[in-house]
Amino acid sequence: MIRTEKLSRHFDDVVALDSTDIHIKEHQTTVVMGGSGSGKTTLLRLLAGLECPTSGHIWYGKDDLNGISQKNLYKLRSRMGMVFQYSALLNSLSVYDNVAFPLVEHTQLDESVIHTMVTMKLEQVGLRGFEKFMPSQLSGGMAKRVAFARALAMDPEIVFFDEPTSGLDPISAGVIASLIGDLTQRTKMTSIVVTHDVHAGLAIADHVILLWQGKVIAEGTSDVIRHSDDARVQQFIEGRPDGPIPFSRSETSYIEDLLHKPGTVRMS
Repeated sequence: MIRTEKLSRHFDDVVALDSTDIHIKEHQTTVVMGGSGSGKTTLLRLLAGLECPTSGHIWYGKDDLNGISQKNLYKLRSRMGMVFQYSALLNSLSVYDNVAFPLVEHTQLDESVIHTMVTMKLEQVGLRGFEKFMPSQLSGGMAKRVAFARALAMDPEIVFFDEPTSGLDPISAGVIASLIGDLTQRTKMTSIVVTHDVHAGLAIADHVILLWQGKVIAEGTSDVIRHSDDARVQQFIEGRPDGPIPFSRSETSYIEDLLHKPGTVRMS
């Protein structure tokens, strides 16, 4: 459904994504994992058309995101849903109005039809009956589920999840992970999940992509990742502090930086 070809993204001298080739299959849950700064959120934003690559291509079927017209980009985005890391609910709107928002903004549907659709989406995430609650009245897990319902409002073909279990207790994280897996199967959507939650990611994934320093170091089913003989993969999934993946990303000597004499600062 989606493939990238030598996809790269640079921020000044920092290489966030480095000549990456991936394939994402239709109707499956693809989980992108990696440590902080590995390039996973950058990859997600590129796939969603929220950023432009420094080089390379992103193909949606026969359509290349590079050079796509604004009209066709908006048309492509109408097939997408997005669940942001911190839910990104509109604080001035109720749960009902948050979920209804994309339907009100992008369709000409009658109010009664919108009501039916919002009720269905909230039922799917287990929050029917909370329509009048405000975001400030919700727990973190409930807010994530409302964001999930909003992402599903337009019945998208593809849903992107940016750290969907981040900051949640184990039970809430399990609920969110289970919802992603169940709804992907039942609605035949394509889910792309960025996470550093190894347990949740491996539990729901049909396909796993593991990134390190902007490169794919392993991919395959959850079992393939669990039994990888790559020391970097094992260090990540076991959460070991010592191994080939260093804690520090600095390329300069710490001692040299300490001994470096800065120039004279002139005070005006």
